Amino acid sequence: VPIWRVQDDTKTLIKTIVTRISDISHMQSVSSKQRVTGLDFIPGLHPVLSLSKMDQTLAIYQQILTSLPSRNVIQISNDLENLRDLLHLLASSKSCPLPQARALETLESLGGVLEASLYSTEVVALSRLQGALQDMLRQLDLSPGC
Repeated sequence: VPIWRVQDDTKTLIKTIVTRISDISHMQSVSSKQRVTGLDFIPGLHPVLSLSKMDQTLAIYQQILTSLPSRNVIQISNDLENLRDLLHLLASSKSCPLPQARALETLESLGGVLEASLYSTEVVALSRLQGALQDMLRQLDLSPGC
């Protein structure tokens, strides 16, 4: 498969995920910059993203989404898995194998936070994920490094 095709597929999937997040009705009411106590482990925006940083960020979001009971996030979580696979292909085409994203210890606090506020966690996580994906889309046009 030509690498430009993989890059196009990656961009298309990012746009699809951003649209899926926008289509969740309660997402309209929240700003990604909103501070919610206890949710600092959810990544914010990164100005410059390497392929490995993109993968690591997606791994964190994937772990957060899979711990949410909401049906809204199941497809998005699956899409993130596919997106990470495409990023791995892009990385290997540049001869920079991505490190396997390790289980992230920062998420151990997730259990207590989820019990306290499932709704806020979902909204903030999806809102920040949407922003991070839009950043990744811009970065992909700049041919990011390892």
